[in-house]
Amino acid sequence: MILERVNVPLAGGYEIDLPKMMRVKQHFNADRLEDIEGEVVKQMQAKLVPDVFQGKRVAVAAGSRGIANLAAIVKSTITQLKAWGAEPFIVPAMGSHGGATAQGQAKILADYGIDEKTMGVPVISSMDVVELTKLDNGMPVYLDKEASQADLIVVVNRIKPHTDFKGDFESGLLKMLGIGLGKHKGATTLHSYGFDQFHDLIPKTGKAILEKAPVAFGIGIVENAYDETAKLEVIPAEDIVEREKSLLIEAKQNMPKLLVSEIDVLIVDEIGKNISGSGMDPNITGRPGSKLPGFSAPPIQKVVVLDLTEKTHGNATGIGMADVTTLHCVNKIDFSYTYANCITSTVLEGAKLPLIMNNDKEAIIVALKTCNRVTPERAKIVRIKNTLELNEIYLSEAYLHEIRSQDKITILSEPGEMRFDEQGYLLD
Repeated sequence: MILERVNVPLAGGYEIDLPKMMRVKQHFNADRLEDIEGEVVKQMQAKLVPDVFQGKRVAVAAGSRGIANLAAIVKSTITQLKAWGAEPFIVPAMGSHGGATAQGQAKILADYGIDEKTMGVPVISSMDVVELTKLDNGMPVYLDKEASQADLIVVVNRIKPHTDFKGDFESGLLKMLGIGLGKHKGATTLHSYGFDQFHDLIPKTGKAILEKAPVAFGIGIVENAYDETAKLEVIPAEDIVEREKSLLIEAKQNMPKLLVSEIDVLIVDEIGKNISGSGMDPNITGRPGSKLPGFSAPPIQKVVVLDLTEKTHGNATGIGMADVTTLHCVNKIDFSYTYANCITSTVLEGAKLPLIMNNDKEAIIVALKTCNRVTPERAKIVRIKNTLELNEIYLSEAYLHEIRSQDKITILSEPGEMRFDEQGYLLD
């Protein structure tokens, strides 16, 4: 525990009338894939040659993101590989996550329902790597040692906009090859060049691994704005580069967003690595730790973070992009996990602590009182659960005039008071 209590005098005190809030629904494209397992099997059978896998040890790489239906997709992949006579096993592909330890990475997969019992195959977690090759600039390219010793490699990952840079290839299969399967050493090496080089280094590293390692295929997953599987594609190794570029365009079109013009205070109930690599997605908040351009969002004066997700295991990467937080949140932080992640990325801002208040109510009031040119009764406040779940959110009364003319926002409740428990924490 860092602190037990913070005693900070506030001009006018902490008892003010906060704006009333109304629950609203934001409308996005809701197309989704219904038969997840069936689609995996159908595409594997249509696009791959079964004889290639007969008698082969196949490393199936899975990562640390909270991907919808990830366990079902990995399980279906393994079941089909076994039906073809392969001997699959699972390797974590998550760079430095899980505290940069083998045990930590295996634990993250287990929390997503991916372990030896549920998958029926071994999970071999190790931080050992081999140097596979070097890029033209001399940068070594590393690969998980267990995967390098397999006959074939399969990568399963979501394709989506990255949280720190923009390019033709961002988060996806190529990044998983270079950073995820590069483990701590590979992730550190790549990040040492800076996010401003990632648009060039991610595709070059991924292509080098495709050329030098026995990658058989990848499964690219695209989600809709409701954190559901919109599409998945089994992609033979030789087609990964071409298809990933196209799927990223689709993923960007599917991204949710906050459909308001400006925000005085954004209240984020929870952040975590299972929500976004940056804890809260800069594609939603407009606040990348890298400070690189290309992240558009409504202008926000203050961001308040109230808590960490359970599945982040204390990794509070991204907390530094908030302005105010709570003791409850800070006392959950595992600084070993958080610092390992941020040091590897070279973006230390994500681990810095914002102003800390005793509870949710104080945090919100301080954020509101430090907004410029705003009175409480006219403040534009937005409350979200996290940056993945933006279909139902809360807006303050000041938005009524704006959203009445919007066909993509439906009001679900009458404006009501923010309710807090006796300790000052927000009630649902």
